[in-house]
Amino acid sequence: MFAKAFRVKSNTAIKGSDRRKLRADVTAVFPTLGTDQVSELVPGKEELNIVKLYAHRGDAVTVYVSGGNPILFELEKNLYPTVYTLWSYPDLLPTFTTWPLVLEKLVGGADLMLPGLVVPPAGLPQVQKGDLCAIALVGNRAPVAIGVAAMSTAEMLTSGLKGRGFSVLHTYQDHLWRSGDKSSPPSIAPLALDPPDLSEEKGSVQADTTLQGDMRRLTLEGEEEEGEVQQRCGEKSLSEATEDPSVGGLNPDPTDSKTLQEQMDELLQRCFLHALKYRVKKADLPLLTSTLLGSHMFSCCPEGRQLDIKKSSYKKLSKFLQHMQQEQIIQVQELSKGVESIVAVDWKHPRITSFVIPEPSPTSQTIQEGSREQPYHPPDIKSLYCVPASMTLLFQESGHKKGSILEGSEVRTIVINYAKKNDLVDADNKNLVKLDPILCDCILEKGEQHTVMKLPWDSLLNRCLEKLQPAYQVTFPGQEPIVKKGKICPIDITLAQRASNKKVTVVRNLEAYGLDPCSVATILQQRCQASTTVTPAPGTKDILQVQIQGNQIHHLSRLLLEEYRLPRKHIQGLEKAPKPGKKK
Repeated sequence: MFAKAFRVKSNTAIKGSDRRKLRADVTAVFPTLGTDQVSELVPGKEELNIVKLYAHRGDAVTVYVSGGNPILFELEKNLYPTVYTLWSYPDLLPTFTTWPLVLEKLVGGADLMLPGLVVPPAGLPQVQKGDLCAIALVGNRAPVAIGVAAMSTAEMLTSGLKGRGFSVLHTYQDHLWRSGDKSSPPSIAPLALDPPDLSEEKGSVQADTTLQGDMRRLTLEGEEEEGEVQQRCGEKSLSEATEDPSVGGLNPDPTDSKTLQEQMDELLQRCFLHALKYRVKKADLPLLTSTLLGSHMFSCCPEGRQLDIKKSSYKKLSKFLQHMQQEQIIQVQELSKGVESIVAVDWKHPRITSFVIPEPSPTSQTIQEGSREQPYHPPDIKSLYCVPASMTLLFQESGHKKGSILEGSEVRTIVINYAKKNDLVDADNKNLVKLDPILCDCILEKGEQHTVMKLPWDSLLNRCLEKLQPAYQVTFPGQEPIVKKGKICPIDITLAQRASNKKVTVVRNLEAYGLDPCSVATILQQRCQASTTVTPAPGTKDILQVQIQGNQIHHLSRLLLEEYRLPRKHIQGLEKAPKPGKKK
């Protein structure tokens, strides 16, 4: 629900009567909390604010903020705790456990699928469909998400732990969490529970518990046994897990025994050698080091993984390239002040000649069910025309009325048929059309109605199209066409100067083309190695804008035109890209 930025409607201090009502609601919804705990959660005299907001899908949400952190939120008259509250009261809700690798998908807005659950020795908590539950990571009991159970525990086990398990409402690292102090989850040791007494359960539940034991032998990513994975990532505290590059987008190979930093070093060198051997040509030299990274190395990254130099041992591109220069693979020079370029490449170097693109392993391609993002395909955008009131007489004979949507070819056919049906084609010159009163009223300007008696076919048709109101149709792959009046807004790229005299690149209207601003921001952050933010566009209600530090239009150009294959006519501002060699 809070995977994308929300819009705040109001932020006011809570009244005394509302404070008392909130305490009563908390006591009723969470009966396990004692009186002192309720008073601690909803303090009597400390500042407490009510924030009313609209989530990105339009849901009206009321958030209660205490000490700068959101503690509760209300949706459709249901009260929910935030992760900040659950960290203080980890036993407030029944808690299910998943793997650290799954957290990134939950933050991105995905629901939790049952194959991602980890079944503890004591079995899964007993819940019913619709119950509110907490979700924690292996090795730490501090919840990182809350969701509503899509089925009962018995149904989960009967299904063989397949399908959607929980509709996720709120997660650690989502925008609701970001509205607080952005603190990391505490490290809370898992409970050491004894196995349940099966003699107290009904027969069907006994069978389900047996199935739980079988499910503990499920493998992660198709090969690793649960115990092996726990040894590597389950015993880490969550504070360590949040530094795991899987949360930041690395998605390392779970079968690799190397450290995450070592995996990133290998990925960095792989993308470097791949780029030099298969993408960079001699004619490209000298090549800006930033261009090597943004235009060549990132595109050589295997599917499902992201290159992040900051998570490697090199930390900076310049340090990595110095190392490659010491190996005599490349030669780097500062051709202009502060700007480094690759001026020479030894394509006969053994590391380049011996490099072969590794085949992806089946396990690295396995992804949690229902969480895989589909590759972006640009929409088909078609210009249409809407019949205004002033032209209804011309189109009513063909069965159309005010507001009818037509394609350009349909308009031409209707006008041609109208002229022929009413004997308006000039007998002496078939290229001319005589204008009757209806055509005069529809396409001529006021000063022309007594002077222009005939028009050539092409002029007649062009004038008719100009008088019609614009409309357009957008069709995304596998979806029904969407027809709207007006002109489609282009993706708008602008440069802005901030108070610190630094330039930032601002991108708007990505949503109109089926692009998620948050996803685009993440990609640009990695490729540009610059900070990005996603905020509501000024003067709009539901449009978000992406802001990237520096002039990053060349990266945007490559992403939108070459990778996303959007037509250039639907993008404005590409001409503001920095000139080669010019410092951004």
